[in-house]
Order: sequence, then C-alpha cells, then structure tokens
Amino acid sequence: MKNSHATAVTLAVSAMLSACSPDKPPVETPRPVLTAEIRYDATREANRYAGTVQSRFEVDHAFRVGGKVAQRKVDVGQVVREGDVLAVLDDSDYRLAEEAARQQWTAAVAQARQAESDRKRLGSLKDDGSVSVADDEKAHSGAQTAQASEGALSRQLELARNRVKYAVLRASRSGVVTAVRFEVGTVVAEGQPVVAIADPGTPEILVDVPEDQLTAFKKAHFKASLANAPDEQFEVALRELSPQAAAQTRTYRARLKPVSARPLPLGATATLVTDRVVSDAQVAAIPATALTQANGDPAVWVVKHAGKEPVGSVDLKPVTVLGYRNDLALVSGVPAGGQVVTAGVQKMAPGLKVALPGAALAEAKLTQVDTTKQAAR
Repeated sequence: MKNSHATAVTLAVSAMLSACSPDKPPVETPRPVLTAEIRYDATREANRYAGTVQSRFEVDHAFRVGGKVAQRKVDVGQVVREGDVLAVLDDSDYRLAEEAARQQWTAAVAQARQAESDRKRLGSLKDDGSVSVADDEKAHSGAQTAQASEGALSRQLELARNRVKYAVLRASRSGVVTAVRFEVGTVVAEGQPVVAIADPGTPEILVDVPEDQLTAFKKAHFKASLANAPDEQFEVALRELSPQAAAQTRTYRARLKPVSARPLPLGATATLVTDRVVSDAQVAAIPATALTQANGDPAVWVVKHAGKEPVGSVDLKPVTVLGYRNDLALVSGVPAGGQVVTAGVQKMAPGLKVALPGAALAEAKLTQVDTTKQAAR
C-alpha cells in the first residue's frame, strides 16, 4: 500500500512539472557587440601635433635707458592701449644731465654771439686798413667754430631731454600684457625686455614639425581643437613655416591661423590634426581591434543581419590589410556597408548570434513582455 501511494505521488508531481514546462527549448540570448560600418574612401594619412595658442603680434618692451625701477603700472593679463604708461625709472640722474647740457648750451650760445659780433666789428674796420686780412679770417673762423659748438651742444641737450623721456616706458601698441619681468626696485639695463604685450585679436597655433614629416605637412589639410573643447574642431591654414630647423630639436616651427576669425585664449594647449590623400586606392578604415586571423591570414567578423532587427550572426571573412593609421587599420575585401565586430573578437564563433548597439531597447522591451507573461501565469 505504501509503495502504491508513493508511486501515485511521484506521477502527480511529474504531471505538474510537465504542465509547467514550456513546449519549446529556451531561446539563445544574442551577445551584445560593438561594430563599425565599412566605408571605402581614398587612402588618407592623418597625424596629430601638440601646439600652443600665441598671438601673431607679440612685442617685448624695454627701456631705452638703464636705471632703477621706481613705479610699476601693469600686471599680467591687463589690457592696455597704445601710449599707456607701463613703468617708470628713477630719472634723477638724467634730469641732472639735462640741466648740465642746458647750461653748456647756454654758454655756447653766448660765445657764438660774441664771436659773431667780433667778426662783424673787424669786418667794418677791414675796409680802412685798420685790421689785417689774417685777423679778419681769424674772426670768421672763430665765429664759425662758436656756431658749430653751439649746434653740437644743442643736440646734446636734445639727447639729454630724450633720456628723461625714455625713463617712462609706454606701450607701443594696444593689447594684453602677457609677461612682466621686473619689480619696483629692480635695476634694469638698457634694452632689457621687461614687459610683453600681445594682440589677442590675431591668435595663431604654433606647432613643431619633425623633419621626416615636413613634406607631407605642406600638402595636408588642417583642423585644430583646444584642450578645453576637444570635440569642437575648426579649420586652420598654414601661414608660416620656418625654412630652418631648430638646432636643439631638429624640428620646424609652423604657424597656423584660423580660416574664420575666432577668439582663442592665448597660451591654451591646442591639438592640430593633419589629413592628406596618399593614394586614390579605395580602402576602409576600421579599428585595429577588429582584426583577427583565419588560417594565419588577417580576417574580421562580419555581422549578418536577421531582417530589420538589430540582431544577427557573425561570420569570419578574410581581408587585406593595406596599412595602419594611428589606432586604425586600412583594409579591403569586405563589401561596403557591412558591419564588423570591433571588440571581443576572440570570443566570437561562426554562427554566433549577436545583438548590435541598437538592440538594447528592443531587448529591454522583450524582457518586459516575458516578465509580464510570467506574472500572468
């Protein structure tokens, strides 16, 4: 009796499990993958260069005389206009020199007047024979010498006045102060740069080009971006390329200006991207991570779509690698418009079902429907 009862319970449990089990085997979940579309174009070459933003017009200002700085009128970043005072030297010595030159000139003027008066007086006495010809010539010579001395001392007085003016350093152009290399009390030499002023309205990007890339650089198309906005690229044009390499780095300094006028922060870090057509041969640029091997030859996993849904299966296809460009591989052999797997290629297998990036939403909806059906049961 006990065995018969146990058998009946076992059959009942089996029937219940059979009723709850689905009629079809579980569906294989597609594996999510990252893909890239095959697009053919002419063979191109791209390079990146790090550079800085500088003004095309940046002038170092220096005193035209030496001395001790008495006043500092500007700071870095300050906007100045042409003629504004930047700094002032202690001009006590130059004013003393000016006063001495004025007194010497005053004496020379008096001597020139006296010499001219003597010449005229002796000239009037020459007619009646009271003055010899030699004395008359000596009077003429003395008057000319006195006039020349007066002229020389007049120029010296003018130079002394100029030196007093040079003790005040003024801006030669409008712009923004980019460097100040002195403090009050500093003794500066004549011609020593102390203040730099740049014109912010004429920004340029400066890069150094290696010697082996110079020829390609001249034929390239240029775009640039700033470090604070790497996704905002803008076109620039080559304005100047140094004809001589730097002695230390053996690189050539290039200056590029924006094609369309735009403000750029001076001193900012910039990235220059060069692009040029190397050959008319049609190739596709795909991430190098998409490459794998088939019998020792380069190959890629191509996705075969299942209808219009963003799912499909993968198949291994051989390709020809024509070169590399940074992190991209230049290949041919796959039809244009095809999708190749770019990540996790080592986990792929022929016929494996995969879900493209656009399948995320569809999969979420399918999961929600399955959850609703299970709740209804």
